Amino acid sequence: MLLQTWLFLLHRFLNQEVYFKNLSKQKQKEVMEKNGNNHRLRVCVATCNRADYSKLAPIMFGIKAEPQFFELDVVVLGSHLIDDYGNTYRMIEQDDFDIHTRLHTIVRGEDEAAMVESVGLALVKLPDVLNRLKPDIMIVHGDRFDALALATSAALMNIRILHIEGGEVSGTIDDSIRHAITKLAHYHVCCTRSAEQHLIAMCEDHDRILLAGCPSYDKLLSAKNKDYMSIISMWLGEDVKTRDYIVALQHPVTTDIKHSIKMFELTLDALISFNKRTLVLFPNVDAGSKEMVRVMRKKGIEHHPNFRAVKHVPFDQFIQLVAHAGCMIGNSSCGVREVGAFGTPVINLGTRQTGRETGENVLHVRDADTQDKILHALQLQFGKQYPCSKIYGDGNAVPRILKFLKSIDLKEPLQKKFCFPPVKDNISQDIDHILETQSALAVDLGGTNLRVAIVSMKGEIVKKYTQLNPKTYEDRLALILKMCVEAASEAVNVNCRILGVGISTGGRVNPREGIVLHSTKLIQEWSSVDLRTPISDALHLPVWVDNDGNCAALAERKFGHGKGIENFVTLITGTGIGGGIVHQHELIHGSSFCAAELGHIVVSLDGPECLCGSQGCIEAYASGIALQREAKKLHDDDLLLVEGMSMKEEEVVSAAHLIQAAKLGNRKAESILRTAGTALGLGVVNILHTVNPSLVILSGVLANHYVNAVKDVINRQALSSVKTVDVVVSNLADPALLGAASLVLDYTTRRIY
Repeated sequence: MLLQTWLFLLHRFLNQEVYFKNLSKQKQKEVMEKNGNNHRLRVCVATCNRADYSKLAPIMFGIKAEPQFFELDVVVLGSHLIDDYGNTYRMIEQDDFDIHTRLHTIVRGEDEAAMVESVGLALVKLPDVLNRLKPDIMIVHGDRFDALALATSAALMNIRILHIEGGEVSGTIDDSIRHAITKLAHYHVCCTRSAEQHLIAMCEDHDRILLAGCPSYDKLLSAKNKDYMSIISMWLGEDVKTRDYIVALQHPVTTDIKHSIKMFELTLDALISFNKRTLVLFPNVDAGSKEMVRVMRKKGIEHHPNFRAVKHVPFDQFIQLVAHAGCMIGNSSCGVREVGAFGTPVINLGTRQTGRETGENVLHVRDADTQDKILHALQLQFGKQYPCSKIYGDGNAVPRILKFLKSIDLKEPLQKKFCFPPVKDNISQDIDHILETQSALAVDLGGTNLRVAIVSMKGEIVKKYTQLNPKTYEDRLALILKMCVEAASEAVNVNCRILGVGISTGGRVNPREGIVLHSTKLIQEWSSVDLRTPISDALHLPVWVDNDGNCAALAERKFGHGKGIENFVTLITGTGIGGGIVHQHELIHGSSFCAAELGHIVVSLDGPECLCGSQGCIEAYASGIALQREAKKLHDDDLLLVEGMSMKEEEVVSAAHLIQAAKLGNRKAESILRTAGTALGLGVVNILHTVNPSLVILSGVLANHYVNAVKDVINRQALSSVKTVDVVVSNLADPALLGAASLVLDYTTRRIY
């Protein structure tokens, strides 16, 4: 066992060294000139506990790998140096870092007074260390009371501070400490777009904020393929299989210690009843931790056959354990942050992480006041596998942070600048709403009708409202608001919980801002329109807006033929021709939000005029408007009606009459439809040669009439390498509404928008 552990640690160290030595060696010449050609940035990294070291270690390796730019000093304090918490400073030594200073700063007692005294002790000891080191910059992580002492000391001694993971939101006193450190820090590295916006809203200078992602994700996203069975056996036993055990990590909530201890007791009772092998990690050093350990011992957890209780697991091994667990339970930030990288189910208990952005793998039990509620959550989550989430990082945080450090001009004044932008609220999944149907309000703005629907997570249209689309902007917006308010009120009666509003509209849309930039000619007075703000303000819900073609593609990705397909294209064949492109599971919008205007692919240089002003577009041949135009020409020449057809005098000629005539043997009608199908097929061939999808989905009322013609053109005209593409007709009854709903249902549960 010892030999196995030693070999694993050696392998870990060598892999880390190789990775970071191969990081890009970008030469920041301008900054070196500003700071002095021979001056290396002296960086002090201070680490307080096992959790913050997992985030700081990748940065430390990166700094160490570039000695021509940086000089690294490591200061260790806090629970790293306490035997009861695993003496975790040893893993820093095993990673081959020279520890410049060890500071014993924890006053034992594990209560509120001990936390305050620990901060005071650190404040007494740190000035001497910082005077000796004289760092150019200190890197401080997170929201622990030890970190507050570090930031306070550095700020008062005019040492620049780089704060990692500022701007995030959570429960307990950590939230206040994190924001206090933000106000002391000079530079900020945040992990999510929301955190960046929170920092801006907290008056921080945007130029000194880096959205890098979480440094730990640089290792997490490449960790899962490593050997893990030996690690599982080491910590849980030889007989344990993947996805058949639980990892439990629960800390005290310092603002409500008694309740958090009771909740921990209920959690252990639920885990005992659930009867699965469980790895329980001891809590952190916060006030209340001693009482939590007493609860563990009172229930015999350390000697229970189903439990393994440990003080510390090395981070590389810990991530393998959670990556292959059936579930993680507790209130650690690791559960709502890092574990999402593996799609492992997580049960987040209580309020300690309230406000954190989470993936759909996290189920919150905010009021964990009964054993049955926790047990029910375990039954819901255990053994599931969710999509991997990259909310907190894409694996490239460290190179961005190093580049950011190199850009720091030491000659700039230390004094901070401030501004006051707005901040938006978060939405979160909660077990108290589990009996409600998570739903979206979907809005479809068509050329004729305005439709609003309540759509469930499974794609069921629970209720739908339809009105004629008004001609003016004011009337249209007023009607949208009225219908949405009515639908939101009705949602309560049908037991639906509305997560947000998704809007599908014709024209060019900026989905980031929720603005219709330019409309189609079918919807008048609908350009440069901000839809998000008034609807969000009226309903107090998040609002997403996108082009109807893109929405159709999103509907297919979530509910239709595109589900699980990495690359596909959707073509809408209706009044106009539109579509959406999904590449590597993501919708393509383009640099000016004009991607996937598939109806305006030109297939003939001298073809009929299109509504866009060009000639020979697919839409000019194959759209409902184009077919109606040709039908009118035939009707005017008395060439449309054949035996079996009749029309009333006041009846308007439509594309449907042309299709009916073709079915009854009208050769001219057949020729027009054949030409339209060929034009659409040529457009599809161009798409295949450009983006090479594995699937083409034809949607809309004309899809069934075109599918065979499109397949024939592909067989005749396409390169052999793309002829194997599947061409199918959509089976979705209402892709516009379902796509609008998926805007909400995807992003409010995965937190990736």
